[in-house]
Amino acid sequence: MNLAGRLSLVTGERTVDVELASGGAFSSDVHAAYGRWDELRRWAASRREPESDPVPETSVGPPSPRPSQVFAVGLNYRDHAAEGGIALPTSPMIFTKFPASLAGPFDTITLPPGSVDFEAELVAVIGRRAYEVAERDAWSYVAGLTVGQDISERELQLQPPAPQQFSLAKSYPGFAPLGPVLVTPDELDDPDDLELGCRLNGEEMQRARTSDMIFPVPRLVAYLSSILPLFPGDVIFTGTPSGIGWVRDPKRLLQEGDELVTYVTGIGAMRHSFRAVRRPVAAAMSEPE
Repeated sequence: MNLAGRLSLVTGERTVDVELASGGAFSSDVHAAYGRWDELRRWAASRREPESDPVPETSVGPPSPRPSQVFAVGLNYRDHAAEGGIALPTSPMIFTKFPASLAGPFDTITLPPGSVDFEAELVAVIGRRAYEVAERDAWSYVAGLTVGQDISERELQLQPPAPQQFSLAKSYPGFAPLGPVLVTPDELDDPDDLELGCRLNGEEMQRARTSDMIFPVPRLVAYLSSILPLFPGDVIFTGTPSGIGWVRDPKRLLQEGDELVTYVTGIGAMRHSFRAVRRPVAAAMSEPE
């Protein structure tokens, strides 16, 4: 857990400050932990001290706060492709969310003008440098899994001409919340088969299982690492199932005052509220540079 910018461990309903509990052997820097992930896991496994504090719901940041790279996968659930009337991909459809869009699991997110939609996702975080990794070995390069939302402003995302602005439309501040914790794969009964979903103002919008993915986490790691290196702390949004608001009739989009709860079983739940933008928006340039 990223607790007020400090690296913490969570056991049950209690947290442990890693720098204090390790006597300074590990830094409080959350991102730095991924560079020493194997050492940190060995230390955590051997630790027996009972001192701890209650798990809070304030000052909780994303469990990977400064990734070098943020990858996202489009159309990775068959039902999501079907609801959009799009053919299934034969290889992962990759785009990026810029790191400035990262947010914590309980933040209030500002809505820009337009049509802002929700996408519940499982997110994988890389634990050691991965390049040309075989799919059978891929889980050993994953530090852990967390909950994510690929929040998207659809009008900018789909604005012509091609190629559309997927990355910008999904990278407004707060549009990539993560949390509340990172869970190592060995803590899960089956990391390839987890329930995920979201509820908007108490109404279920999405529910699926990650076993329905077209390209599961190991295949995504293998595919991405066949093209470029993945670095410790890098983030992979693995795709969303059906139920997004944009394709509903009528559309169900995020509004000021809404509460969005996003969960993955075995990991936890995020809860976000929304407020409308209060500043003027600059006019778009009429001619491309």
